[in-house]
Amino acid sequence: MTDDPQARPPASSPCLAADLAPADVSDLPGWRRAERARLRAARDALRVTERQTIGTAIFRHLAGLVPGMLPPGGVFSAYWPIKGEPDLRPLMFTLHEAGFRIALPVVETRFAPLVFRHWTPETRMERGDWNIPVPPADSLRLIPDVALAPLVGWDDAAFRLGYGGGYFDRTLAALTPAPLVIGVGFQAARLDTICPQPHDIPLDLIVTEAGVQASRRPR
Repeated sequence: MTDDPQARPPASSPCLAADLAPADVSDLPGWRRAERARLRAARDALRVTERQTIGTAIFRHLAGLVPGMLPPGGVFSAYWPIKGEPDLRPLMFTLHEAGFRIALPVVETRFAPLVFRHWTPETRMERGDWNIPVPPADSLRLIPDVALAPLVGWDDAAFRLGYGGGYFDRTLAALTPAPLVIGVGFQAARLDTICPQPHDIPLDLIVTEAGVQASRRPR
């Protein structure tokens, strides 16, 4: 895959240089790296109490949304928080107690789609890629009905700026049937556009501490 965004047709209307100022549109990868660094630095600068308040607000929004999106006994994919992400583990416990099955994404093969392993409160976690706690390799594999996607940045078209590894985009392209995907992040991480490219897949919803901020679903 070429790093030159002008060598491929854009996923949406072409980005103009003004949209990317001060970066030039010909250096879209560099602009994205700079935005990731800027947004992560702002996130890391938050006080613990501020991050907890944001996480609690996102939990409340999701706790009101997700149960109605899942079939009885359905599979909800969460994530184990790293790098200052909102801690939504309480949602995992809440939905487990409500009778839903919980899965966590795991990198089993580098640069391949993620797999989803079953989690319960009794699961003995092990260290996975990037030292992230994951269910053990003998855990049941599941296909999520609804999945959370942590994000670094987001825009009003429900596109996600992630960490740059491409794992979620590869996973969403490979999953059949496709789950409903909810991006979760900070309200302050909103961008005018991420300048989506053909490999970027829009999410179904973006939820921040302010509630649903972007949606491809009827409200």
